[in-house]
Amino acid sequence: MAVDTQQLVKVGRADELAGPKVVSGGRHGIVVFQSDGEFFAVDNRCPHMGFPLHQGSVCDGILTCHWHHARFDLASGGTFDPWADDVRSYDTVLEDGVVYVNPRPRPIDIVARQKERLRDGLEQDINLVMVKSVLGLFEAGAPREDIVQVISDFGAAYRDAGWRSGMTILTAMNNLLDQLNRDDQVLGLYHGAVNVAEECAGEPPRFQLDPLPQVDVPLGRVKSWFRQFIEVRDRDGAERALLSSIEAGATPEQLADMLFAAATDHVYLDGGHTLDFINKATEMLDSIGWDQSATVLPSLTPVVAMARRSEEINAWRHPVDLISMMEPIYERLPELFERQGSGEWDRFDEFADVLLGDDPEAIMREIVAAMESGAPLTSISQTLSYAAALRVAKFHTSNEFADWISVLHTFTYCNAVHQGLKRSPSPELARGILHGASRIYLDRFLNMPSARLPENRNADREPTGAGELLDRLQDHLNREQQVNESALTVHRYLSLGHDPAPLIATLGHMLLREDAEFHSYQMLEAGVALVHELRPERADAANRVLVGVARYLAAHSPTPRAMLQTARTAMRLQRGEEIYQDDVDD
Repeated sequence: MAVDTQQLVKVGRADELAGPKVVSGGRHGIVVFQSDGEFFAVDNRCPHMGFPLHQGSVCDGILTCHWHHARFDLASGGTFDPWADDVRSYDTVLEDGVVYVNPRPRPIDIVARQKERLRDGLEQDINLVMVKSVLGLFEAGAPREDIVQVISDFGAAYRDAGWRSGMTILTAMNNLLDQLNRDDQVLGLYHGAVNVAEECAGEPPRFQLDPLPQVDVPLGRVKSWFRQFIEVRDRDGAERALLSSIEAGATPEQLADMLFAAATDHVYLDGGHTLDFINKATEMLDSIGWDQSATVLPSLTPVVAMARRSEEINAWRHPVDLISMMEPIYERLPELFERQGSGEWDRFDEFADVLLGDDPEAIMREIVAAMESGAPLTSISQTLSYAAALRVAKFHTSNEFADWISVLHTFTYCNAVHQGLKRSPSPELARGILHGASRIYLDRFLNMPSARLPENRNADREPTGAGELLDRLQDHLNREQQVNESALTVHRYLSLGHDPAPLIATLGHMLLREDAEFHSYQMLEAGVALVHELRPERADAANRVLVGVARYLAAHSPTPRAMLQTARTAMRLQRGEEIYQDDVDD
């Protein structure tokens, strides 16, 4: 039967095609090979690193790229190497001794394929595959929530020990995404994917339990069961109770309340991480949908059940018994909770000063007085978060380097308390205010001596233009030990009234160009969240928070930036650059 060849590309006479031939088509040309008397056509660009496939070789129906030895089934384009990806294939036609190729590739669902590749990258822990798939999904217009869900589903299923830093980084970057430049948005999700994959690599998977067969038990009873199981570190019982609540249709607020209550039955669990992980899991579900609760939330049960409890730690008991000091206040919290109003509270600065003081009894009295006066709990917790951020802003570099993480933990814990009270206020979660305040008190020695805030230093030598200042800040973070210099530049930028949005985007870029440690992601995300709440009414306070963020990032920069190099390779490949031919000085 005659074939209409008008829409096809002529390759040449079959008897003259002794070797591969490249014809126009696709993005990079199409290469036609002969194998076992048949003709096959694929994209002439290796999907791994872009090497021209016409320089490869064919044997037994397998096309091998000679740069990194990626191998492909010539008939389908499918790869035998998970790190290489499939190559696009095209139909060929032999008519009257002449070979033709259809310039339109065989149809595939790009979004579905890139999601599969993202899962492959996560499973195999291959950074290049992960960033290329995230780039491909962005280019295909996939909703970012879909990308996040692929990564979060993997993280929730493939780590029996439960939620940890990888999922927290993914959520933090997702929260910040709209405030980053486009390329940095890709980097943000890429960093989340890499950290989730690394954390799951070599770990046993989590096998999810079932909810109870009867789900019409009152929610208050199930909440009580959940807390009892956590109390005795029974993760399985806690998971079944939690899943039963989800199955029974508990609201997001009720589910969050159950988790927050159990996490504050004990003091400052696992150095503050546990409450932050719960907060991040709820924020993850805000993005991908609370219909995913049964997948995401059970990953928290081993984390809450097995967490270290700070009432068992000497520093909380001696020389001042902070636990005994808080216990009488616990009993009053239901009554104090009912007093809170919805109006303004005007003791922000005074309250922050007390929280940063060295008298724990005065701190507790001030908190109780604020509650007695009807101050909204979220106003109290916002001030608590600000005081914790000031500990970072005033952290002196004469301290041990590892102690940066101590003040960081306190800040992210206080942020989690604050965000939780906004979401699901309760007398139980209000205990977190007392716990956070106690931790701020315990951190006081890390501000002795106290680093001078840059507003108290001479900034006349700093530039004045916004662009110059942002360039200067990036230059600071190209060098070690530029903590105070970075703080001064940030203060100069903000004090001159420049828009904070480009500064936040620049801070995000500086984080994402590094092989950052876990806590840097936490610092940036929590700091930016607090800044948006404080501005414009408390702009000076917001500026100090950003100074703290810059100081923390500067203390942990620069790094080898291996992740950035991989991402840049993927971006160059997506743009069609021939990276095998030239070197780029980054």
